[in-house]
Amino acid sequence: MSWRLLAPLCALLAALWLGGCDTDRKADQDAGFAGLGEAAGDFAQARPGTPLHFPDDHGPHPDYRIEWWYLTANLEDEAGEPLGAQWTLFRQALVPPDARPTPTPWAADQLWMAHLGVSQGSTHRVAERFARSHSARDDGQAGVRSSPFRAWLDDWTLRARSEGIEADTFDRLTLDAHENDERGGFGYRLELTAEGPLVLHGNGGFSQKAVDGQGSMYYSQPFWRVDGEVTLDGETRAVHGRAWLDREWSSQLLDERQQGWDWFSLHLDDGHKLMAFQLRGSGEAGSDYRSGTWVAADGTTTPLAPDELTLTPLASASVEGRELPTRWHLEVPSQDIDAVVQAPHSQRWMRTSVPYWEGEVTVTDRESGEALGEGYLEMTGY
Repeated sequence: MSWRLLAPLCALLAALWLGGCDTDRKADQDAGFAGLGEAAGDFAQARPGTPLHFPDDHGPHPDYRIEWWYLTANLEDEAGEPLGAQWTLFRQALVPPDARPTPTPWAADQLWMAHLGVSQGSTHRVAERFARSHSARDDGQAGVRSSPFRAWLDDWTLRARSEGIEADTFDRLTLDAHENDERGGFGYRLELTAEGPLVLHGNGGFSQKAVDGQGSMYYSQPFWRVDGEVTLDGETRAVHGRAWLDREWSSQLLDERQQGWDWFSLHLDDGHKLMAFQLRGSGEAGSDYRSGTWVAADGTTTPLAPDELTLTPLASASVEGRELPTRWHLEVPSQDIDAVVQAPHSQRWMRTSVPYWEGEVTVTDRESGEALGEGYLEMTGY
């Protein structure tokens, strides 16, 4: 493959968090994890005070360099056995807005990548797909429309079940994605019903990621009720549970010194939700930069400043030749949270073109061991 063809693919993979290609490794190291500390240049940049508008912001933001629609689900089958599901659609702009090519059947200024994951016990199945599009068209191999909502790459789709002009088409969605493999195939068809409001993180939707002010526009729908079916190794079973959808876009997400992160989305059994992350490096005096959002059962949010949240690794596991922390001590003193977050199954490595760890976790009280909830953990840069 020529450099001219390889470079856009490397840019896509690098900008989607997870390590990049060897040809870009030095540049990535100089510009933070996976190049996400690279200056925004002629792209739009996420800033405090930027208002969010719905349903428009459910759709793509091609003036920004990177963006994603990220869904994780903690499920249970009819026998009470837990399962995990993940579906993510990433968008990467190849050129700034003023350099876009004229739309033609061969022109593309956006690249797309999607990940599908299904987990149960020691079984973990992963697939990925790639596509390209032009920002002036919404009928290509991949893309997103805001109303009625539809996000797709080939036949993997996350789409509205309500299509009326006055309907909130983000309130009831269907996720449909399947992949064939030698074990009989895997995937899911899930019906998502929002039982609470959208949640804006940080300062009105601007989520700061470093002491120097870099960040992203970031909101979530953490109140999905899920019903549907999951196929794993050719066997299909009915499932139910809860899911969390993250929406984020930026052009310079990180500080150039940051080399990875740990991100938690937690459903607590008393109805509260917690989003928490730490970006390793570039905090005060070189410490990790932390932030989070405490979400009440009615959707009311309390932003968590870096000094209001503690994430401490307690134990690690060997995963694909890496030592990854899969047991954590999480503290939010203002909310009386003193918990242990643990991955029941450590081998949740995403064997995609650029690999990372993504899997289900349980939450228990640190002192009593009482079950408090469940959720998902993502770890990059190890």
